[in-house]
Amino acid sequence: MIEYWKIDTGFHRINNWESDCWIRVTNPTNKEMAMLESTYDVPLDFAHDAEDAEERPRLETEDGWLMVIIRVPVRLKDEDGDDVFVTRPLALMTRDDVFISVGHFKSEVLDDFVSWTCRRKITDRRRYDLVLALTLSSSVWYLKYLKQMNVMMKNAEDRLDKKMDNDELQRMMGLGKFLVYFETSLRGNEVVVVRLKKFLRDKEHNEDLLDDVEIEMLQAYDTARIYGEILERQQSSYSSIIGNSLNVTMKTLTIITILLMIPTLIAGFYGMNVPNGMESWLWAFLLIIIVSVILSALSYYLLKIRKLL
Repeated sequence: MIEYWKIDTGFHRINNWESDCWIRVTNPTNKEMAMLESTYDVPLDFAHDAEDAEERPRLETEDGWLMVIIRVPVRLKDEDGDDVFVTRPLALMTRDDVFISVGHFKSEVLDDFVSWTCRRKITDRRRYDLVLALTLSSSVWYLKYLKQMNVMMKNAEDRLDKKMDNDELQRMMGLGKFLVYFETSLRGNEVVVVRLKKFLRDKEHNEDLLDDVEIEMLQAYDTARIYGEILERQQSSYSSIIGNSLNVTMKTLTIITILLMIPTLIAGFYGMNVPNGMESWLWAFLLIIIVSVILSALSYYLLKIRKLL
């Protein structure tokens, strides 16, 4: 799908291309990609790179085109309806009065960016500033999703404090995976921003906007890294707790086995089909029971004073 957006107190959709408008391409067909190449001379090799979900962030220049790929946070739903956080590549290309974004995914980032420009009545977001603005918007959404993940971490922690549950542990492992995705993508975006800053050194652009991009991206990266470290320590703590609980359980079962072994051993000796001098005594059974109880109680006492119970 190809949409045309023009900025005038915010981005508004228009029917046809105009100079300095934003050509927003989402899940394009081969026919639409061919149209972009024939009409705007778009480098299709770069545009097709955005189809790869694992494409790394980078910056290239060719034939007057500035071509940037950044990774954008995306929230999906799994089979159980739970939130899944991933990142996807977004290609940004600009030359002269043409600006094109190509994304093979549906994201809240771009829709929210359009709404934000309308709310703030932004009047100037063209070419390089639009690249910076979209990068800034992605960093803001990284922070929003990180806050949601932090809430999910706290909820899982509260449930695990009440009861150790495999589903909650797996959910925390999933959150750790999401944080790794975010941290890696933000690190790649940071490298792109550094190269973009060098490229824009002698170009007309909004310096304050570039500073905002650097600040927000650094904050998002630090937040993802801190949350990842916290989650890793929590998982390590829960592993230690589970291991300790298992040790206590095994210790308890071992002690019970030892205490039950004593009467079983005595009954086994006196239950043998051999003469033992007590087979015709009336009180033999009672005596064996009493001796078994006394020895079991003595064993319990010895384990108790040695603090093995």
